[in-house]
Amino acid sequence: MLKTLKEELIKYGKIAGGKDYTPGISGNLSTRYNDKIIITSSGSTSGYLTEGDLSIIDFNGNVIEGNPKPSSEKALHTEFYKQRPDIESIFHVHSPYLTAFASAGVSLSEPVSPEIVYCFGEIPLAEYALPGSAELVEKTSPFFKNYDVILMKNHGVIIGGKDIREAFLKLELTENYAKTIICAKILGGAKILSEEDVKKINSLKH
Repeated sequence: MLKTLKEELIKYGKIAGGKDYTPGISGNLSTRYNDKIIITSSGSTSGYLTEGDLSIIDFNGNVIEGNPKPSSEKALHTEFYKQRPDIESIFHVHSPYLTAFASAGVSLSEPVSPEIVYCFGEIPLAEYALPGSAELVEKTSPFFKNYDVILMKNHGVIIGGKDIREAFLKLELTENYAKTIICAKILGGAKILSEEDVKKINSLKH
C-alpha cells in the first residue's frame, strides 16, 4: 500500500507539473497513509518528483521516515486531515488561473457553472498570511469543514479529495473554471445563475 501511494503521488505530481499547476518548486502534495501522512518535501518540484522527495510524518508534523525536510506547509495539510476524515489527499498549488483570483483577492463564489455549484457550492477566499506560518493555518482552516477547494489570498489554492486522483481532478476542474471566468470577463462578464437555478442544481444531490 505504501509503495502504491508513493507511486500515485509521484504520478499525479508529474501530471500537475506538466500542466503548469506547480511551477518551479511551488506547491506541495500529500496523502494519508494509515495514521500517518506522505507529503512532498520542502523545495521539491512536483513535475519531477522521486521517492526521495517524499516524507512520512505523523499528525503532529514529526518526520517518521523518508526525506528529513517535509514541506513547510505541513501544518496546513495536517489540519485539513484532522477536520475532514473523508479527505484522503491534498494538493496545495499555485496554478495560474486559480492563483490569479487569489492574487486579486477575488473568490469564486458566484453561481455560474452548474457543475461547480453541484460539486463545490462555491470556492471561498481565505485571508492572506505568511506561507508556512501558524497564522496561515489559522486563517485558512475555518473553511476546511465545509469546503473542498479554498483560495488563499496572494498565495494559491488548497484542494482536498477522497483519494489522490480525485484531488487532482478537482484541481483540473476548478483551474479550468477559473480560466473560463476570466475569459467570460473579457466578453463582458459571466451570467449568474438565478436562485431558482441553484435550487434545482442542488436538488439533484438528493
